Amino acid sequence: MKQKITQAFSILTAFLVFNLLSLATYAQEKGIDVDINVKKEHEWYQQPWVWVVGAAVFILLLAAILRSNNTSKE
Repeated sequence: MKQKITQAFSILTAFLVFNLLSLATYAQEKGIDVDINVKKEHEWYQQPWVWVVGAAVFILLLAAILRSNNTSKE
């Protein structure tokens, strides 16, 4: 009889401890914090025309350098 009471008390204690632990974890849960920043302004390097102009300038410089190397050898 005493063994059954001790076992029941152990089960009840474990049940209470685990419920308190679950309550503690729920208490620490933070609510949803959503911060959506929708700005329509883009940085200068995000514009496609900047990359097209940059590529065109690079190709022109590369062509000028390669052409000047060919004429100096002849």
